[in-house]
Amino acid sequence: PPGGSPSRIAPFYKDIPDPEKSLFWYAYNTSKRGITLDLQKPEGQELFKKLVRTADIILESFEVGYLGRLGLGYADLSRIKPDIILASISPFGQAGPKADYKASDLTAWASGAFLYTCGDADRAPNWISFPQASLIAGFEAANGAMSALWYRLTSGEGQHVDVSMQECSMAPLWNFLQIWDVNKDNIRRFGGRIYIATTGVCQTVCYPCRDGYVLILVQGGNEPLVSSTKRLVQWMDEEGMAEEWLKKVDFVADYNAAALTEDLARRVEAAIAKFTATRTKAELFEEGGIKRRILLAPVSTIKDVSQNPQLKFRNYWTTVEHPELGETLAYCGPPFKLSETPAKYRRRAPLIGEHNGEIYVKELGLRPEKLERLKKGGVI
Repeated sequence: PPGGSPSRIAPFYKDIPDPEKSLFWYAYNTSKRGITLDLQKPEGQELFKKLVRTADIILESFEVGYLGRLGLGYADLSRIKPDIILASISPFGQAGPKADYKASDLTAWASGAFLYTCGDADRAPNWISFPQASLIAGFEAANGAMSALWYRLTSGEGQHVDVSMQECSMAPLWNFLQIWDVNKDNIRRFGGRIYIATTGVCQTVCYPCRDGYVLILVQGGNEPLVSSTKRLVQWMDEEGMAEEWLKKVDFVADYNAAALTEDLARRVEAAIAKFTATRTKAELFEEGGIKRRILLAPVSTIKDVSQNPQLKFRNYWTTVEHPELGETLAYCGPPFKLSETPAKYRRRAPLIGEHNGEIYVKELGLRPEKLERLKKGGVI
């Protein structure tokens, strides 16, 4: 819209409330160009149709039927450009009894059952902090659009890619759907623990330490699990923090998936938590994870990740210039590396209407005076 995308939201650069300083917008819109256009106005619709003639893929997330009511639905656009690919993201898909329902990221996440699995069993489900349903839907829309583009290379035909946020939020459900199908059992919330189906015991994997948390896989039965657990107990014993009962636990026979009891699991976990609380994440990982080969890893914070030596070695972090701020900001780099054609950001996220002149005048051929008239008329 002429006022810019509503996703220019907080948090803001240096806490200055300004749609041009949205860190959310910065993070998700690098390398893009930005224009403004009011599709409600007839002249705006004509401009959009001109843009369609130059496009391979159109990605939209309007409410279902909105583009169709404007005469800009897939059938309309395919008459303008028969091989156009339209990818539509909506909460529940383009058809069905809930197609017209509105939803936030949270309600879409809840509708796919993933929310039910997050959090502790004795409390209400917890929402993961980031807009998961929206992010996964965007990822799947890109996958679908690329699949349609591949099909077009051989057929010459375009397609409408229909993406449901509800269905996308079900993709990471692992085998929970099969558990219901076979056992008619709703998976329980484990609160960051491992569920042992044979005994019904939930095992803790996240232990507190002096500066945060570490993950430790404390299990028995088979290798390499049992040896890792024994090495942990031996380390605790060397530090004077393993009581006699703990040293006598048979981690092969009594701590396996078939024999483990709730009482024994809780006692062992309490002893380990008391030990980990005396050390930092780095101390536990360097001595326990590296030197003693215990199945242990630190739970990284954002600060930890920003200083991670592995990411630094791989040149993961990249910088993007923001001339309007007079600064260069650090960004996450691409999550993949191409050996012959390295991916990189071309530019920072666009300002509101920043590329109107470049696209409307230079590429579509509008005269500058018409562009100014459209701006005054609220079309762009």
